[in-house]
Amino acid sequence: MKEEQSVPHLEIVVDHHYGGLNPMQFGWQNCAPSHSFGPAVRTHWLLHYVVSGFGSFLREEVTYRVSPGQIFVIPPFLETYYEADARKPWHYIWIGFTTEERLPEVLAQPVITCPEAGAVFAGMRSCTRMENGRSAFLSGCLWRLLSILLEQTPPKADYIEKALSCMHSEYAREITIQDIAGRLGLDRSYFSALFSQRMGVSPGEYLINLRLSKAAELMAVHGERPATAALSVGYHDLYHFSRIFKKYFGMPPRSYWKEQQAKNAWSGNGPGSEAR
Repeated sequence: MKEEQSVPHLEIVVDHHYGGLNPMQFGWQNCAPSHSFGPAVRTHWLLHYVVSGFGSFLREEVTYRVSPGQIFVIPPFLETYYEADARKPWHYIWIGFTTEERLPEVLAQPVITCPEAGAVFAGMRSCTRMENGRSAFLSGCLWRLLSILLEQTPPKADYIEKALSCMHSEYAREITIQDIAGRLGLDRSYFSALFSQRMGVSPGEYLINLRLSKAAELMAVHGERPATAALSVGYHDLYHFSRIFKKYFGMPPRSYWKEQQAKNAWSGNGPGSEAR
């Protein structure tokens, strides 16, 4: 690829203003010895993946030696300078993009070791065969790259956030606190203590409140009968549902349903007062 040396290959990327990861520029270069760029400031993110060779990257007054399988990261509005090695100059592929997404913490690092990203950057070069779909294709490549970088982010064991997500997505099933603790790999007692400390209520009470509030919403807003509402939030024992609903709302679910139907009929809101 000697003919490419020191001459960057740039692909035209149309700015379609994608809301997620919006590609702005893409290209690659086999650099000549000591070829440099900067100091310069970009208005968008720019990632260079080093395929072969070596170089140096200056960011915030610190110089980094960059090797194959590494990405050097240029954030928006941050002055940087980079230079190819005098003896073994680098060959890199780059992509520039804008985004409003919350990016992985690993992108705060000036240099990222990520050989797994090589296939993604190499695959980006196939955009040369595209006309109308080039920007969309590169956006998809960026999302794939993002998934790889997210796997490099140290995991945060926020058990409570995971438990809340599980409850809110699966309250309609007969999921139990034991099920949730098992998914998190925690002892049930330990999980309950953690949850209560953070949320101020036990996980069991939180799940009951969630299910009952959803059932009440189904009856009040959507006009669903008590039996339908109960089954829709995970209560298959209608007697148990009626008893616990009365404890929380001060009236049986059927009385609550009739009261809400009457309010909706009077105000002209909701599905009406007729029985379904």
